[in-house]
Amino acid sequence: MSSPHDFDFFHGEWTVLHRRRTDFLDPDSGWEEFRATSRCWPLFGGAANIDEIDMPHLGSKGLTLRLFDQESRQWSLNWSSSRSGKLFPPVVGRFADGRGEFHGDDTHDGKDVRVRFVWSGTSPAAARWEQAFSVDGGETWVTNWIMEFTRPEASGTSAR
Repeated sequence: MSSPHDFDFFHGEWTVLHRRRTDFLDPDSGWEEFRATSRCWPLFGGAANIDEIDMPHLGSKGLTLRLFDQESRQWSLNWSSSRSGKLFPPVVGRFADGRGEFHGDDTHDGKDVRVRFVWSGTSPAAARWEQAFSVDGGETWVTNWIMEFTRPEASGTSAR
């Protein structure tokens, strides 16, 4: 069952390797890779957190606000980009057996999409995040963004 401490592993500094599709809806499109740095800090005694990710390759930063709903025992993950300054629709879900899965609805390139975030392989030293979109209500998914998080000490590179 999910708890207010599911994201405790994520607090602190990270080095991030991004892989993302050049076309988020095309499963045959190519991938681009780039590095970034991220920092996460807890709020509400762990029942909320904020992270900021600096992505020089994209010329932008991102921010995620995560909030734990004590009644539903679910998290809402709320994303914003420095490019738009807008808060995107949240994805909502929970952790079970060390894997977090979160779903929501959004639009991409004018098309309605179902969004899925998956957190896996989480530990104090590493984590993996994946984003996938579905244009058929969740029947099929295109994984379009993967982030591999490592601690700066563990990755062999400094987070500058």
